[in-house]
Amino acid sequence: MSLNKDGSYTGFIKVQLKLVRPVSVPSSKKPPSLQDARRGTGRSTAVRRRTSFYLPKDAVKHLHVLSRTRAREVIEALLRKFMVVDDPRKFALFERTERHGQAYFRKLSDDEQPLKLRLLAGPSEKALSFVLKENDSGEVNWDAFSMPELHNFLRILQREEEEHLRQILQKYSRCRQKIQEALHACPLG
Repeated sequence: MSLNKDGSYTGFIKVQLKLVRPVSVPSSKKPPSLQDARRGTGRSTAVRRRTSFYLPKDAVKHLHVLSRTRAREVIEALLRKFMVVDDPRKFALFERTERHGQAYFRKLSDDEQPLKLRLLAGPSEKALSFVLKENDSGEVNWDAFSMPELHNFLRILQREEEEHLRQILQKYSRCRQKIQEALHACPLG
């Protein structure tokens, strides 16, 4: 860490990505160029075509941040680094602490400053580390999803429903067959 003239300081934080769901990235063949970034094309413009994929489990990214950098800005920086075009509100930054061999997670508020927390916790990663996860508050923020994503959810639910129905029909068909076999094998008396 280094101290700046204005009293703030800069340093690195390490963030582990523990994402269960796929993320969306632009489906262009090449990443945006430096000229694209300077012109402002990128995340802020509408992405016409997207592709989704799973980030590697337990991927780790180091970020160089200021002491006044907030958790929401860390999330946005991580998404930019991985070229993720999903709404940043879909994600949350968690602090992970380890006590007595058990891991505990606490969701950081948008305004908390991860570098300050890291400094106060000391160098041990067991005392404090950061994890990016899906923002599971129990409620789904449907406004954070695009229309194609919502249609995809409906398609997936329809397939799951059809598969579940097929399994139920198959199960009862086997039961009916066993009952009929038992009736035919039973002597009428």
